[in-house]
Amino acid sequence: MQARSSSHHYFSGILSSLYRGFDAVATWVTQLSWWKFFLFAALTLIAGAILQEELFSGGEAESAAAERAARKDQVSIVIDDSGIRFNPRNKPKPGSPDAPAPPRDAAPAAPAAPAAPAAPAAPAAPAGPDLALPKGANPGSDAVHIELPPQIAEELSVAIEGAVDDAAEAKVSRYHKQASTWFNSFVFLLVLALFGIKALMGGKKRAELQTQSANAAAERESMQRQLSETKMQMMQAQVEPHFLFNTLASVEHLIETNPPRASAMQRSLILYLRAVLPQMRDNNLVTNLGREVDMVTAYLDLLKMRMEERLTVDMNIPDGLRSAAFPPMMLQSMVENAIKHGLECKPEGGTLKIVADVADSKLRVTVTDDGVGFGVVPSTGTGLGLPTIRERLRLLHGEAGQLHIAANSPTGVIAMVEVPYQVSR
Repeated sequence: MQARSSSHHYFSGILSSLYRGFDAVATWVTQLSWWKFFLFAALTLIAGAILQEELFSGGEAESAAAERAARKDQVSIVIDDSGIRFNPRNKPKPGSPDAPAPPRDAAPAAPAAPAAPAAPAAPAAPAGPDLALPKGANPGSDAVHIELPPQIAEELSVAIEGAVDDAAEAKVSRYHKQASTWFNSFVFLLVLALFGIKALMGGKKRAELQTQSANAAAERESMQRQLSETKMQMMQAQVEPHFLFNTLASVEHLIETNPPRASAMQRSLILYLRAVLPQMRDNNLVTNLGREVDMVTAYLDLLKMRMEERLTVDMNIPDGLRSAAFPPMMLQSMVENAIKHGLECKPEGGTLKIVADVADSKLRVTVTDDGVGFGVVPSTGTGLGLPTIRERLRLLHGEAGQLHIAANSPTGVIAMVEVPYQVSR
């Protein structure tokens, strides 16, 4: 039982290794472009032809053929159903260019009788070889002893050895030819199989690679999203104390200069915080524009108690855009920067205008003031306002979220936040 389990695991491991190898080859082939694949196929066929020539068609076969041809010029032996035909040597015929010339003083030789065709030797021929039974053999035995002259016996032995060598070399040559054909067929079938894999499995492998890439991209996007949310929450936590500290500083100033107004402002601040603190605790990345406008309205009511007639507010927010998605605390940061750096430091004050509209599928919220503008009065704040707005827009909307700053005419600043228009959930 244990041996059967071990053999099962062994074959399972082999099959698993083969599958992994096939999958790796299929993946590699499908990743190649078609022109690279055809170049690879051509190089493979050329390399196969070179190996075939070196392995199976070397110079040994040519030398063996030359040696066989040389032996044929010396002796030849043929064994068939009619018997044995043996030519001791291929002597040149008289009168041929290779025949030796007779001596000058010798009498002309008598014309040679025409050579009789080779035929099986008859036992009764007087001039033929002497056939006799071996010594000690019975007359009915199959053994035959052929007595030959020593020179003919030697040449016959050499001819038989040559015939055996020729047969062996012919067999080896036939095997070489078969191996060469098999090798050529293997290379061709390999290229054809790779072509079939690329043609049939290319779409599947590309789909798998695209799925893997999409999953990896989604995972990276999810991690980036989580990181962005964490960063935005930290930035929002920086914005909220910024607003609170400025408001409390105003209350402290009014306590010294006008205690009744400070008391009224404190009550308004308490009402404002009761409305705003729930949203601060939610840590939502996106809220709606209507909620932000209500918070800014309460904030401006607090500032009017401090600036009185020096602050004029003109707000134009269509009711249809109150449900539009907008980052929390961003509108208040824009309003706070406009008042602090433009209107509060201007003796006569000025007008703050807030407008919302939609253009090219983007929600635009514009805050305009006619104050002194940036750079006229040195800033004493933390400097987190506009840089924080830009960073939050980038993390939340990428390139689609923009903050545009421009000079107003004749004085002041125009700040516009642009985000994709969509209804808040």
